[in-house]
Formats: sequence, structure tokens, C-alpha cells
Amino acid sequence: MAASAEALVRIGQFASGRTYARLVDAAWVPHDHRYKAAGNRRAWAAREAREAMRELASGIGRLVATLAAVSRVVGGRIALWLLGLILTAALVSACSGAAERDQVPAEPIASEIGGNVSFGRVVVIVFENQPPSAVLGNPSAPTFNRLAGRYATLTNYSALTHPSLPNYLALVSGSTQGITSDCTDCTVAGRNLADTLERAGRSWKTYAQGLPRPGFTGASAGGYAKRHNPLLYFRDVLERPDRLRRVVPLSYFTRDLAGNALPDFSLVVPDLCHDMHDCPVATGDAWLDRFLQPLLGSSALRNGVIFVVFDEDDEAHGNQVAALALGPLVRPGSHTPQRLDHYALLRTIEDGLGLPLLGQSASARPINGIWISRTVVS
Repeated sequence: MAASAEALVRIGQFASGRTYARLVDAAWVPHDHRYKAAGNRRAWAAREAREAMRELASGIGRLVATLAAVSRVVGGRIALWLLGLILTAALVSACSGAAERDQVPAEPIASEIGGNVSFGRVVVIVFENQPPSAVLGNPSAPTFNRLAGRYATLTNYSALTHPSLPNYLALVSGSTQGITSDCTDCTVAGRNLADTLERAGRSWKTYAQGLPRPGFTGASAGGYAKRHNPLLYFRDVLERPDRLRRVVPLSYFTRDLAGNALPDFSLVVPDLCHDMHDCPVATGDAWLDRFLQPLLGSSALRNGVIFVVFDEDDEAHGNQVAALALGPLVRPGSHTPQRLDHYALLRTIEDGLGLPLLGQSASARPINGIWISRTVVS
């Protein structure tokens, strides 16, 4: 009877269904859309399947031997009844393991592939015409350097072209839309973030410093320049008053932040002095410090990220520009050597906000290697 008791223990261990559940997970994970690093997820699944198969082979051997021992003690019919009971228990346990697979394999996979983050809120701030060396490592830019040490630096980020406007258009639509100048009377018909955000039930605004009033479509006003305000070039924005009302002066940002009314996506456009186009780097750096202080400490950024980028370089550094990612989702002091550009930033925003892909962002890789966690609920 001691032998039969030991045999039943072995049967129970095998009947836990853990081996079968691991096989289910290994088959399921490579097809889960959340795990975007296909090579890594396939490697994980193959390794998991091999280990599960070894467990299965060992378990089958133990099961056969144990059933033989049980049949000698209690008879063949009872042994067959026990076999049916075992198989039923294994299937139930395996189904439970499959139902729990969202929790069980998620964290190991996230740590292997670097993770992709969901954003509750995104703020993009665009500066002008400086290479990385103009701010990173420059004593005249203490804010940029403090932020780079505290948050994440995108060390291999490039603009797409010259002059400014095509870069801004690419950032909000995945295409330069055939524009090759800083025209102010041209319009384009392409899909853009205003379209995809609204269709996804997401809110948006452009906050432009120096803009005289909401929806102003003139070429310039004091330090404001339309060529740095890309959504005003799209006809489906220009022809809709409700959308024009979402292009507002920068002073509205302070009001919206204080009122817990920031949209899901904000494009922040400093004026020609504070964006470093017409004024020294130190002036723009001091402006960034003043602008970010209330935002970085706000609950509005709890599940959010801020991207600070430059539209283009000074035409003397291969169009390499400085770029930072800031906020609580970013791993402190991190860097990524990944080759990035405005399309990759757009792809990251789209993935993080759950938006369809626009233009060439579909072939860009999202930013990886700097995030603290795989997913944050918005």
C-alpha cells in the first residue's frame, strides 16, 4: 500500500496540468500583438516549449509506471477509472493555466524585450535648429543636462530634412506631404494626428507661444511663426472651426494644467526666441526650466511622457539633433543608441496612445530601452 500511495502522489503531481499550460503559453505568446519584439518572443516560446516537452516526456513515463503499480494493487478497472480522473484534472488545470497566461508570462517577456509602454498623456516640445553638442554637455544649457541625467537621452536621433516645416509635418502625419520649403500659404490633404486621435476618442491641442488667439491662421505674429505649427497646414483642420479652436496660445497650457484639463496629446511650440531659433541656447534652456517645473511635478503626468526634440540641426552636423524623454515612465539616466527620427517618435506616440499608424511611421521602430515598465494603464 505504501507503493500505491507514492504512485498516487506522482499521479497528482503530473495531473497539475502545469506542463500542458506551459505548452499552451508557448504556442500563444508569439502571436500576442502586445509583444512586438518578434525574434525575442519566438526565442522565449521555443525555449519554453522545449522545457515543457521534457517535462511532458518525463511525466508520461512516470504516469505509465505509476498506473502499472496501481493496477497491481487495486485492479485494472480502478486503474482505468483513476486514469480518466487524472486526464480530466489535467485538462481543467491546463485551461486554468491558459486563462491566467496574461499574468504568468507577461513580466518575463517584458524584461527580455525591453517592453513597450502605454501612455495616458503625451507632451511634445519642439526646439529649433541646434545639434546635440549645442545643448548636451554645454554649460549654457543646465536644464537640458540635468534632465538628461535624470531621465532618458535618445543619443542617435536625427531630423529628416531641411528646412523646418517638412520636419514638423512628418512629426504629425508620417510624411513631409511633398513640402520642401517653409511656405505659409500652402495646404495639404493628408491624414494626421488630429484625425487618428479623434477617431480613437482621444483629445489634442497645439499650444503655440505668441499665437494671438485660438485658431489664428496667419503666417506670423511677433515671435510666432506658422511654419512651426504643422496642424494648421492640413485642410481637414483648417476647414473645421472645432479643430481650429484646439490650436491655442501657450498661456492656455497653464490654465489647462491647473484645471486638470490637459488633453491626451499636446504639441508645445515655443516662440522664435525661446525655441533657440533667434536667441541664445541659454535663453531657451531657461524657458524650458520654467515651463517644465509645474508639469513634471503634476499628477497630470502620472502616466504620461514628455518628449523634447529639435526640428532640425544647424545644417552642419548631419542633421543629428538632441532628444530627451522625460517623466515617470522613463528609466532614470537611461540612453538608447537606437537610430531614431521623427517617424520613430510618431510611431512611439501612436503605439503608446493606441492609434493607427500614419505614413512612414508604419515602417519605423518605436523607441525602446528606456522604459521602466511594459504597460501602464491610462
